[in-house]
Amino acid sequence: MSETAAMARDEAGAIGPGRLVLVVGPSGAGKDTLLRLAQAACSDDPNIVFPRRIVTRASSADEDNVAVSPDEFRRSREHGGFAVHWEAHGHAYALPRDINDDIRAGRAVVANVSRTVIAALRRAYANVVVVAITAPPEVLAQRLAARARQSDGNISERLSRSVDEASAQADVTIVNAGSAEYHSRQLVRVIKGEGWQE
Repeated sequence: MSETAAMARDEAGAIGPGRLVLVVGPSGAGKDTLLRLAQAACSDDPNIVFPRRIVTRASSADEDNVAVSPDEFRRSREHGGFAVHWEAHGHAYALPRDINDDIRAGRAVVANVSRTVIAALRRAYANVVVVAITAPPEVLAQRLAARARQSDGNISERLSRSVDEASAQADVTIVNAGSAEYHSRQLVRVIKGEGWQE
């Protein structure tokens, strides 16, 4: 699996003053569900942005991405259209370059990314908060089996990826094993910089 981060720092250093809130975690943890609920809760706040990822896979009901072909992705990458890009599970992913403008304007940008790009993003942006969303292994297995998306590949391989690395790099960890509404409220508090526990 090839995973690469590519981004440009401002001449003066890391991009800021806004915050980049990175949501990471294993497949089946419920990241997209919590992000969708958090986005709805923040819909009236113009200072919180949820960019759509660019992915070489079709969108689904749970994942609102911009679907592109591998050739389109490559062309955009070569022309500097991405703030960051990576590959995972046979697909290419990216965040659009215009998130840099949002962060320079002081907004909070919230995105689901691979844990492999965390270190590079911490170097490129001045104010990064990493939120690890996870769940017990049996819950992850049930969710992946219920999703039954062929492009996800082998479920046991997905579960064998270590989630400890993401948690070790995280500023906040949410164990998403209860109510999605409750855990999405935790995520919203992190996004707004209010702490995360009730």
